[in-house]
Amino acid sequence: MRIESDKVEILSGLRFGKTLGSPISLVIRNRDWANWSTKMMPEGDGKDVEPVTIPRPGHVDYSGANKFGFDDIRNVIERASARETAMRVACGTIARKFLEENGIFIGSHVIRIGEASLAHREKVDRIIRKWTKASCGAYKITEIADKSPVRTLDAVLEKKAIAQIRWAQKAGDTVGGIFEVIVTGLPVGLGNYVHWDRKLDGLLAQAVMSIHAVKGVEIGEGFANAGKPGSSVHDPFGISSGTIVRTRNNAGGLEGGLTNGEMLVVRAAMKPISTLAHPLKSVDLKTMKSVKARYERSDVCAVPACSVIAEAAIAPVLANAFQEKYGGDSMKEIRSRFKGGRRGDG
Repeated sequence: MRIESDKVEILSGLRFGKTLGSPISLVIRNRDWANWSTKMMPEGDGKDVEPVTIPRPGHVDYSGANKFGFDDIRNVIERASARETAMRVACGTIARKFLEENGIFIGSHVIRIGEASLAHREKVDRIIRKWTKASCGAYKITEIADKSPVRTLDAVLEKKAIAQIRWAQKAGDTVGGIFEVIVTGLPVGLGNYVHWDRKLDGLLAQAVMSIHAVKGVEIGEGFANAGKPGSSVHDPFGISSGTIVRTRNNAGGLEGGLTNGEMLVVRAAMKPISTLAHPLKSVDLKTMKSVKARYERSDVCAVPACSVIAEAAIAPVLANAFQEKYGGDSMKEIRSRFKGGRRGDG
């Protein structure tokens, strides 16, 4: 929620802007904590605090309370809160900086909010092709997207998306959407095609699916490719200035669990936020009577924020895969191995 204005405090692990090798400790203050200090006191017996016993449809309230035997859903609400992602972005940024030191950049943009979807994909693709060739690669896409209140690269979609959000806010409803994360500068061969649990596409999907309210992930043209013949799907090889390239990128930069040198493209679908201003029907677990669901503080649409979270969520996955292939004890050593190990990269 916009009540938060996050700023990270670095407590340890850095000296003059560089890591020391010791644990990096970060703190993000929760400005809203003062409003909940009584309800979340670590001391006392909590008898004066009214327990939450009405689960929200679409939330983990009911399942979480059932799993751990809680008689107060507040225990689930606090731990399952998407507020956790603020620190995930902070931690992921460390891995992101490591990747950027090796010429690998991550960006994202929104392609759908509610019923407002990208009508002119070709226009956006031209923007992406233009800027992903720049030295900062996909990061430029994030810079452009950040100028839009809904993080889209298309002005027409921006207007329609804002209208969708305003409609939902007025109706006491919420809206979801789809965003796209792109990564440039990845070499050929990150990941693994031998072991199922080390395939990079599986690890990336897990990272993005772990974000609150994300219900679907595809790499490249994953879902669209399912309805096309193989001759229209697979990416032919070519030669450009003595380097092996692909003439298209339907695979989204991944084949068989390995990067193939092309731009990585990951898309994710986020469902509408489950907390509604005009709640759906629920059941009071204490009285077992039909009631309306509770309302907790909530946004109307979190798709733009979710795209930023996804950038951070995939950074450690890519950094681990990079370290597995080119790892060393210092940045100098890693860069040397990376430079000496590149071959046939797109």
